[in-house]
Amino acid sequence: MTINPMEQHITKKEVSHLLDEIGMLLELAGENPFKSRAYYQASRTIDQLDRDIHDVVQDGSLSAIKGIGTALSQKITEYVTTGRLAYYDELKSRIPPGLCELVSIPGLGPRKVKKLYDILSITTVGELEYACLENRLVDLPGFGKKSQEKFLTGIQHYKLFRERRLYSDTIDEALSLLSVIHGLPLVVHASLAGSLRRLCETVKDIDILASAETPGDLSRNIAALPHVQEIIAQGSTKVSVRMISGITVDIRIVSPAEFPYALHHFTGSKEHNTAMRSRAKKRGLKMNEYGLFANGSNIPCADERDIFTACGLAYIPPELRENRGEVEAAETGTLPHLITEKDIRGILHIHTNFSDGADSIDVLARTAIEKGYDYIGISDHSQSAFYAGGLSEDEIVCQHELIDQLNKKYGNFRIFKGIEADILPDGRLDYDDAVLSTFDFVIAAVHTRFDMSEEDMTDRILQAMDNRFTTILAHPTGRLLLSRPPYAVSMERIIDHAAQRGTIMELNANPLRLDIDWRVIPTATAKGVTIAINPDAHDRQGIAHISLGVNIARKGWLSPEHCINTLSVQEVSRLFKNIRSGN
Repeated sequence: MTINPMEQHITKKEVSHLLDEIGMLLELAGENPFKSRAYYQASRTIDQLDRDIHDVVQDGSLSAIKGIGTALSQKITEYVTTGRLAYYDELKSRIPPGLCELVSIPGLGPRKVKKLYDILSITTVGELEYACLENRLVDLPGFGKKSQEKFLTGIQHYKLFRERRLYSDTIDEALSLLSVIHGLPLVVHASLAGSLRRLCETVKDIDILASAETPGDLSRNIAALPHVQEIIAQGSTKVSVRMISGITVDIRIVSPAEFPYALHHFTGSKEHNTAMRSRAKKRGLKMNEYGLFANGSNIPCADERDIFTACGLAYIPPELRENRGEVEAAETGTLPHLITEKDIRGILHIHTNFSDGADSIDVLARTAIEKGYDYIGISDHSQSAFYAGGLSEDEIVCQHELIDQLNKKYGNFRIFKGIEADILPDGRLDYDDAVLSTFDFVIAAVHTRFDMSEEDMTDRILQAMDNRFTTILAHPTGRLLLSRPPYAVSMERIIDHAAQRGTIMELNANPLRLDIDWRVIPTATAKGVTIAINPDAHDRQGIAHISLGVNIARKGWLSPEHCINTLSVQEVSRLFKNIRSGN
């Protein structure tokens, strides 16, 4: 049923807002600036009217108002009388929807947004953040380092009240709050729970579980903590607050005896909990957040391990609790030995100041040595990535000479020569074989034409993988979390081809990517595909992204033996040569 817009009584504020948005859309579309200014002026004129907009429309005096005119009068009349404006709908359909969102970032007007779209193809806030973190705006005319820093600050403010957040944007605040709660006098136990404890790539809020002998008293103490902006709900067993940062925190409080059962329950996921309750029921047990019961009596459990043991299962790490076969594997003793940061011996996919990185190769090498790594792999952007300072052939020669000198300087520590080569729309890499042969490894990546069909995109990537110099397939789906969805691609075909060719698949550890998706990793490793956990670092601090990558690798059931980062310098060198030779 269509509601008569006249019954809704569209206000002059709504008309003013519509005209203002049309002005913005015209700027984004690159229309004549006089045209957009006319709509902005009309917006202010309507907003300052001292009469009801309906009265003005009905008595026909709208076109007589200075700055309105016949064309604008017709559009305003259409909107007020029908609730729709065909001109607005058509104009908006021509503009990528994310561009309007970008205008809300402080310092980004429509003209700058259009420039970013025209030059860097940026259409979303996430893509802008990624470009800033890769220093792509530093040398862009009309922008620069200060603008880039301003945009990053604005993006952080923009994120405050979004429904979901990146794990990386949330975990530090969660751990800090957990530490404060741990230090409260009444607290016996405290732990993260929910999606944060399961190491999910995005989260909706922070879940914390605490135990105390007097939960009501603890509830009041938690509500009075620093950095709490608003108390959403408060009871003796649950406190929900909104922090100054904007994120919601749910703190549940139980008795110390109930803590192990509640921790398992509130860690979840719901699907895992359902599977566990079904498992318990088959063994004559009843499981809930308060206990594990046999014949009405609670089975004493000191921790979660005791709960799994009572159910006849090996301990299931929190990150695996997604009901993706972990209960069955725990029963049969086939849970994987999960990779840890201690297993990482070296990292690949690092950008330097030869392209869009901030630090020199020497600085990055010393940082890696300080972290205890045995090697790094330099992989600046290739020549097609002009927006990221992609390397010319002469620059490649210069970089390789420098790497040779540094390898002599650092002795046992190895700097591998690599490149992040663009996969062109037809599947070719953007250097010829003579240039590609000078690298130790080549990371092939899609950075353009995300709108291809699934078949065409898949064929494009498969052809790039068939190039004998392609060593690693970068961020296989091109997604940016909470910003850009994966492009259409058949991961089944990609994985099968990687297994056949011996191509390594990247788990890009940049917090905005975390791509390959953890759900796909078990399929890949089961077929013999090797995974590279790559930080995609653009400065020395970015090397720390490896921690996020390890988290997601663990969530994807990755064992050390399926990860190139756990190999020695000699083993990595041999693997690179074997891939190139087809062995």
